[in-house]
Order: sequence, then C-alpha cells, then structure tokens
Amino acid sequence: MSETKNCAAGADSLLCTGKATANTAGVQSKDEGQTAVQPERLIFRSMQLEDVPVICQIEQQAFTSPWTAEAFINELTNNHFARYMVMEWEDKVIGYGGMWTIMDEAHVTNIAVCEGYRGQGLGERLLHELQRTAVFFGAGRMTLEVRVSNEPAKNLYRKLGFEPSGVRPGYYSDNGEDALIMWAELDQVKAGAQDDED
Repeated sequence: MSETKNCAAGADSLLCTGKATANTAGVQSKDEGQTAVQPERLIFRSMQLEDVPVICQIEQQAFTSPWTAEAFINELTNNHFARYMVMEWEDKVIGYGGMWTIMDEAHVTNIAVCEGYRGQGLGERLLHELQRTAVFFGAGRMTLEVRVSNEPAKNLYRKLGFEPSGVRPGYYSDNGEDALIMWAELDQVKAGAQDDED
C-alpha cells in the first residue's frame, strides 16, 4: 500500500489516519558532495521515538507531501501492525523504512534515504531488509504503491521481485497521479539471505 519513499528508490504508503497513502521518492544518481558509505558498516534497527525529528527532516527532503512528526509518533505508539526501521551509518540515521504486517501480508508504507547518501544502492538494501523483516513476522507477500511515472522506482521494485497487479486512479493527493500497485512473493530463502550484490 505504498509508493516507497525511497530517495534512492521510491514508495508511498499508509497515513497514520488509517488512510492508505504512502510516500516514495525517485531513484536518483549520486551527486558530487555525497558521502560514500561502506555497506558492511550499515546498521539496521527498530525506529525509536527519539528518531522522529531526523526522520521528519528526511521526509521533507524526499516528499512533496511529507508525513508529520505526529504521524510517525502515532505509528510507533498506537499501530500494532506497524514495523519501522532506521538505517544508520557512523551513528547517523541516513534512511528509514516502514510497513504494516497484517496476517501473512506486508504493506510498505514508506522508505527514504537521506539526500546526501543517495545513488549508492542504499534504498535497495533498505527495502531488502524490510523484506527480511516481513518474513520474520510471518509475511509471505509484500505490496506497495508507486507513482505510474516513477520508472526508476518501478525498476528497483521489479529487481526485488515486485510485479504490477493493478492501478489506483488519482491516488496521489499532490497532483492526482495514479498509483501502480505492485506485489512480491517473499521467497523465504532469498529474504533470509545476505545481499551480496550492491
């Protein structure tokens, strides 16, 4: 239920009002002045309330309709379906992702990478980690929404096993763009394996 909010990928998702409206930013190339990350030193952990201010900064960089701090706080404290994680490098949060795990399905809500760290495959690593986490919580399938015009994000999702399954007309409130619904079967072996490619 999302268009992955991935500054290095792309997804949109569920608002804490309960309405499905995900966020996703487009895949972007690495620019001058960006910080090179050593992938083996990345840390993935559960999002905490103290992470919300920096998460909101990344939101504002990534999306035309960013979630508010209250939205994230509500997800972390009131939504027992919500699973949110952050990606850290050198003690700094440089990305985050979220999903709802309901029964055997995972619905990506958002995914984003900090502006200065895009173009290094970090969005792919983050989404892969979400897939692994979804499997841990018993999900066999994962879904998200992506803007029909967001070709880089759609290509990334296809790489990670997502296939188109329908369209939500006028899904995005900022410009009325349609959302492409995509689903992936979560292969237990692939989701649990380390991602050796980057």
